[in-house]
Amino acid sequence: MDKIDPILQHPRDQITAIIKRIYHAGMTTTSGGNISIIDNEGNIWVTPSAIDKGSLQRKDIMCVRKDGTIVGHHKPSSEFPFHKAVYEVRPDIRAVIHAHPPALVSFSIVRQIPNTNIIPQARHVCGPIGYAEYALPGGEELGKKIARQFGEGFNAVIMENHGVVVGGTDLKDAYVRFETLEFSARTIIGAKTVGEPRYLADEQIEEFDRQVPEDLPEMKEVMHDPGELSIRRNIALLVRRACDQGLMISSYGNMSVRWRENDFLITPRNVPRWEMDLEDIIQIRGGMREPGKFPSRSIRIHEKIYSRHPDVNSIIMTQSPNVMAFGVAHARLDVRTIPESWIFLQDIRFAKFGEQFTDNPAIPSMISKNSPAVIVENDAIIVTGDKLLQTFDRLEVAEFSAKSLIMGHPLGDMVPINKQQIEDLRKKFLG
Repeated sequence: MDKIDPILQHPRDQITAIIKRIYHAGMTTTSGGNISIIDNEGNIWVTPSAIDKGSLQRKDIMCVRKDGTIVGHHKPSSEFPFHKAVYEVRPDIRAVIHAHPPALVSFSIVRQIPNTNIIPQARHVCGPIGYAEYALPGGEELGKKIARQFGEGFNAVIMENHGVVVGGTDLKDAYVRFETLEFSARTIIGAKTVGEPRYLADEQIEEFDRQVPEDLPEMKEVMHDPGELSIRRNIALLVRRACDQGLMISSYGNMSVRWRENDFLITPRNVPRWEMDLEDIIQIRGGMREPGKFPSRSIRIHEKIYSRHPDVNSIIMTQSPNVMAFGVAHARLDVRTIPESWIFLQDIRFAKFGEQFTDNPAIPSMISKNSPAVIVENDAIIVTGDKLLQTFDRLEVAEFSAKSLIMGHPLGDMVPINKQQIEDLRKKFLG
């Protein structure tokens, strides 16, 4: 999907792009959910009522002018009143998303608020979560209850027996918050299936923030290798693919590929992952960064893995929800499920939260040919490999394995592939 510039793109284009992303990610239904943007003149652009969210076009987006005049071919969303109410109470909010994503609806129907202290990024992106008691959809009472929560400073609100509504400084900001909150809810539910979530204390998150490494010095002159363009293209394409497949969320996830010796190319920080493009990728050469660009805050662990493992040529560090369910519950992810899972991963080890930012992290020593992936508790999975596609494949297999274990848990205890079967696999496929 094309990049969304909240300044340059028309609200119609921004809304149609985001609603399609939400729909295709399975976070809303054909009839459910609505999005709005308020422009500098006070006009509110909003999705229409009773129009297919899977095929919405820019001409379908409605405009309710500041004076109440309605412009467009349809009726504005039936939930328009609460959008308007949010803008009135919070002038800093310029975009609102409401939908019924399954995991957050699960919280709304058991009348709970997800604790986003499962990972630092979720807490930062979502902030504290509000709660609006039930009211008739489309009515003034619902608008008052939601607006009251936003008026108290919440940017995301669980709607009792309904869904969720989030706001942002622009539509991109609102979407990242919406997606991250649904990820958090899914991860908590998965963690409760395989164990019990271990939440981070506020002090641990604050300590995490203090561990951000100093930026590398900038190169004076950038030298581009003939094969670099292809690497950049592969990284950008696979980052977007990871977002499309739910293996990475907008606010977190990084990839790198060894370029030559210990130099490598890596994704940046503070760029929504589904917008990643060739020019965003950053060259790291001789311990220096490409001028004007800021690499992932996890760059030090990439450096140390490449330095210790000459056979590793690509690294992915991300938060896929089913793997992170195990990472949040601190439960072993046993990949002796099917032959492919064991052949690709063999053993996934665990590192303590915060280990990735220490001066001498143990993570590089945990990685080997027999253990190409490490889960950092309450943070991420780190997957290594030769070619980037191989590493991506390993990530997919890890997420599929975790999902199968979570889905199988209510059915009974997993019966793993036995020792003899493992030995047979080792002889045939690993030599």
